[in-house]
Amino acid sequence: QVELVESGGGLVQAGGSLRLACTASGDVSRIRPMGWYRQAPGHQRTFVAAITSGGATNYADSVSGRFTISRDSAKDTLYLQMYSLKPEDTAVYYCNAGLSQLGRPLRYVWGQGTQVTVSS
Repeated sequence: QVELVESGGGLVQAGGSLRLACTASGDVSRIRPMGWYRQAPGHQRTFVAAITSGGATNYADSVSGRFTISRDSAKDTLYLQMYSLKPEDTAVYYCNAGLSQLGRPLRYVWGQGTQVTVSS
């Protein structure tokens, strides 16, 4: 089993920055791709950014150029550095990890989320 715990959320003014972290514990050797998703009030959870175990990254158009995803395998931690934050970035941010399962598709697990609020 793998557990994901997010941290780093908070209240920031528009134009400001925040860095989110997601620390994994348990059977971390099974983790392959990791990603960040967000869910604003009244909306569905949407993709923000992802990174493969080899370091390839992918971003939603809405955050490309402002957010940077990275991972530190030595610390079993995923990061999301967010710059030039906008009020529309306000959401609960969730960490996601794909776990290898021998002979079967990846199984995805989620953290509990961390609130990011951007004031105008």
